[in-house]
Amino acid sequence: MSALLEVAGVSVSFDGFKAINDLSFEIDPASLRAIIGPNGAGKTTFMDIVTGKTRPDKGRVTWGEHNISLLRKSEAEIARLGIGRKFQRPTVFEDQTVFENLIMALKNPRNTWSTLFYKRTEPDIERVEGLAREIGLISELRRRSGELSHGQKQWLEIGMLLAQDPQLLLVDEPAAGMTVGEREHTTRLLREVAKTRSVIVVEHDMEFVRQLNCRVTVLHEGSVLAEGSLDHVTNDQRVIEVYLGRSGER
Repeated sequence: MSALLEVAGVSVSFDGFKAINDLSFEIDPASLRAIIGPNGAGKTTFMDIVTGKTRPDKGRVTWGEHNISLLRKSEAEIARLGIGRKFQRPTVFEDQTVFENLIMALKNPRNTWSTLFYKRTEPDIERVEGLAREIGLISELRRRSGELSHGQKQWLEIGMLLAQDPQLLLVDEPAAGMTVGEREHTTRLLREVAKTRSVIVVEHDMEFVRQLNCRVTVLHEGSVLAEGSLDHVTNDQRVIEVYLGRSGER
């Protein structure tokens, strides 16, 4: 099976600081991966490169079975190819209902004409209801999004990404600020999503990563330090030294 996403020999520097250093990484279709690492390891820069926000100094980033180079694509083009990104803080339209947020996010034509004359169709409504069930917000469809809890807003944003029908989701620290119950729901949601599409979770919370029960990649100084199960990587002496012997943030 060929990789869905392949990052090969990628490096990028900012003012002489090498944020990513000869990084090679790949993820298969319909799989779940957690990326961990100390502050300054390159986790955010990795996501920025994949989504087109940052251009690397060298290396290649290819997508899908046809090995499309993402380095020649804009952020919007990369999103249309099927890569969605969720930032740590939820960004939903708080004055709109859950239903309205989801229906606005549906993968429909986005030119001026189609937007002006868009009319809700029965398939669109059914799709929104299906998404709401998937993310656990079916009973909140008519509620203003600003009234949702922090965790519910996170789920809504995941639902808005799913509405675009991506093949890969990049999710940044989804467990931050959640209650225990919300974290458990988020674990189930991400594991379920990963049955049909790929999910990369960047996370600091080791207990949340353990609950995901997936392959883990450890980044350090912009490179892959270790890969495997959480137990495997946390017993790696190099990983122990990096987490216990390093401080500072970038």
